[in-house]
Amino acid sequence: MNRDLPQWRSLLYVPASEERFVAKAHERGADAIILDLEDGVAPDAKARARAGLAASAASARQNGADIVVRINRPLRMAAEDIAAAAAAGADGVICTKMMGSDHVRLLSELAAESEVAAGRVVGALRFIVLIEDAAALRHADAIAGADPRIVALGVGGEDLATDLGAEPTPDALDLPKRLGLIAARGAGILPLGFIGTVAGLKDLDGYRAMLRRSRAIGFACASCVHPSQVAIINEEYGARPEEVARAKRLVAAFDVALAEGKGAVAFEGDMIDKPIVERAKKLIARSG
Repeated sequence: MNRDLPQWRSLLYVPASEERFVAKAHERGADAIILDLEDGVAPDAKARARAGLAASAASARQNGADIVVRINRPLRMAAEDIAAAAAAGADGVICTKMMGSDHVRLLSELAAESEVAAGRVVGALRFIVLIEDAAALRHADAIAGADPRIVALGVGGEDLATDLGAEPTPDALDLPKRLGLIAARGAGILPLGFIGTVAGLKDLDGYRAMLRRSRAIGFACASCVHPSQVAIINEEYGARPEEVARAKRLVAAFDVALAEGKGAVAFEGDMIDKPIVERAKKLIARSG
């Protein structure tokens, strides 16, 4: 299945209930801002955060970041969160604590209904799916390939470790994280995350080393909870030199095609058109 995957490196969590954090989110340099309606929001603040989602999304996307909403697991709340995300113009949602492929498809059906209600194209909301317990990990392959909306899959280390009765150490999480990575790559989607624990904010060198190892293993993008981590993720998970070089050749080839009055052209074995060129330009820009 060919999917239009985002060019994400960093995804920064921001509690949707905290206006002071939302107001500065667009300044942080993250490729995507995750407006959190789940763990980062107190139970009595969730309704207010959901109601303010449209304003929060507009503020957070000022510098061009994608907007993703992390939804709650209980189905009634998930439905409300998805409807709010669609109405707010979000680019995607993070589906938490996935149970299996049927769970994904159910949420996709809710998303389609919400998109229609909001006057949006069906399929506009992309899914990031999180596996956060041992039972779901056994179904990682099925979850990863369950629906065309899915663009990324991650294994939630803290929740999974709790379910396993383990400490969230690199040793305990190594195999589960690799299984998630393999499932994601097998389904043609982005493996989200890293193998390890989130190092203390004072140990940014250790954090960088952990990310570098994880990128070498195959992870494509990572989420973070503190702005100081964004630049490090962008550097370590950024485009490889060969990817940037190809993107530059692609843009140059398309410019020649446009000058010749063509809207699409063959390039190194593929057909390219404007959307593909725009993604290449974004990759070049994000490479610095």
